[in-house]
Parts: sequence; C-alpha cells; structure tokens
Amino acid sequence: MLLAEDLLLLLTDDDTGKPTASGDEVDLALGGALLIELALAGHVDVAGPDEALRQGRLLVRNPGPTGDGLLDEALATVGQKEGSKPQSVVTALGKRIRGRLYERLTEGGVLHAEEGRVLGIFPSHRWPAADAAHETSIRAELETALRNGTTSDPRTGALISLLYALRAAHRAVDPEAVGLSKRELNGRAKGIAEGNWAAKSVRGAIDSMHAVVIAATSSATFPGGSGG
Repeated sequence: MLLAEDLLLLLTDDDTGKPTASGDEVDLALGGALLIELALAGHVDVAGPDEALRQGRLLVRNPGPTGDGLLDEALATVGQKEGSKPQSVVTALGKRIRGRLYERLTEGGVLHAEEGRVLGIFPSHRWPAADAAHETSIRAELETALRNGTTSDPRTGALISLLYALRAAHRAVDPEAVGLSKRELNGRAKGIAEGNWAAKSVRGAIDSMHAVVIAATSSATFPGGSGG
C-alpha cells in the first residue's frame, strides 16, 4: 500500500469510519505522504545550492513510472509544478485524493463504504474497517518504534513524522499500549521525526514536506474521538 493509504487508515476511526482530524488537515497530510513516497523512491527531491533550480524548490529526479497509478499522477503533478515551493505542491497533491484513497481501500476489502444522510438531507459517507489486519501490522511497527524511540525503516519513520506534524501520534498509537504517557509518546515521535531514518540524499525533501505540514496545521485543533 501507499504511505498515504497507511496514513489514512491510521487517521480513520475503525468503528465510526470518520477521520479523527479535520478534512483540510488530513488532505494536506495525504499530499505530504505522496510527496514523501516519491522522494523515498528517488523520483522527487528539493534543489540544493548547486542545482539549476532555485535552492529549496522541488525538482524531478526520475520522471519514470512508479509502478502505481495514483503515484504516477502525483509525479506528473510535481512535474507540472517543478520549481515550485513544497507548500503549493503538497496542497495540490492533497486535493480530492482522500476520496480516491478511500475507494481503493474499499475495493481492496480493507474498509467498508457506508452512505447515509444527516437530518435526512445532507449526504454522509463513512468508511469503517472491514479487515483491520494491515492496519494492525502498521500500528505494531509504530508501537515498536515509539517504544524504542528510534527506527531504521523509512516508511515507519515517514508515518511517525507525518503523525507528529499533525500532532496525532497519540491518536494513532495508544500511549498506554507502549507504556508511555501522552507527553512521552509525543516526545518519542518528535525524536524519530528528526532522526536519521531517511537517506541523506532525500532528507532535505522530507524535512521540507514535514515543515509544510507542521506550518499549515500549527494553529488547528483536532476533534475528539479515538484513532483508526
């Protein structure tokens, strides 16, 4: 699965089928997850001091196929915006992606789509868990990393980094499950987010995308409810 799919599972309550963060925050984080995945795969990077593009702007290192249709579309979007700041690209990638990811997860039997109406008028959509095996395995990896305060796995590091940026690590992983307080768990997440789980060649790109998500959600407040 894509990092964005894993992140969406962690940010969707298994029982209610609703996101545990605001839609705008989830969309931004999903856009960041797509960009981080492209960076980890060597397709996208941030320009350095000796690049043709202005330092800190996004560039495409490898325009070839990624092996995933949605990720190919994301790469094409980055290509169209090459030379832009990470902020504008993350926002563009996050637009309308949540529904498409929910559809993929539903088609794969991971989630179950439910439709209804609020007050008998407004359409409502929910995606409760249908098969939680994959999400359980992801959460187990996150728990191990947070318990130890470190990880060498780029995907686990990326997920924790995004959850930390959203201030949602304690929602995706129950602090008591890893023998930590909420404060301690978030501290471990911060340490991992700033750690060396990513190769130096893509660290700049990942740090930029992480900063974009933090900046955009720094004044937001999460609704109540348990994690996915």
